Amino acid sequence: MNIKLTSPAAVAAALAGMLAIAPAMAADYQQAPGNGSILVFASKYDGEVFTGSFPGFQTEVSFDPANPAAGKLDVTIPLAGAKSGNNDRDSTLQGADFFNVARFAQARYTANGFRALGNNQFAADGTLELRGISKPVTLTFTWAAGAQPVLTGKATVKRLDFGVGGGDWADTKTIPDETAISTIVKLNAK
Repeated sequence: MNIKLTSPAAVAAALAGMLAIAPAMAADYQQAPGNGSILVFASKYDGEVFTGSFPGFQTEVSFDPANPAAGKLDVTIPLAGAKSGNNDRDSTLQGADFFNVARFAQARYTANGFRALGNNQFAADGTLELRGISKPVTLTFTWAAGAQPVLTGKATVKRLDFGVGGGDWADTKTIPDETAISTIVKLNAK
């Protein structure tokens, strides 16, 4: 088939037609520096709720809401900076019974392919590597598109699956096994 494009309007129409049938391409993003992105955790100690954060985490995302299956997520989490607002608890978190930062300086969460859940909600069935142990963890999130997209997500991590809080701390009456994770990540195009 030989098509002649003789006018700018014909060229524009042909290009528009090709773009309409081309598969959606995921855009690549990285966490914008110093912009209020947060990664926090919440748990209980003897029935009292406490929260903490992981400053310095870094996120890279490849995502197109029209094609979530092509999405990718990579989050690096430095563990030594974990802060909960209590110096004794923070130093305990650094120790061998919890994060063991002397041996495992960082955790990493990766996911390839997301699922659409409806109402602008998605799920990343990814893998968390913590203390040298890799286990599946699902992050559910919403995506706010724009010049600076925002990913807002949450997950539940079973700490004992990763050996976090071993020894005397393994008692789930003192500290529950499940830890709630929440994040808000502001992104820039790469």
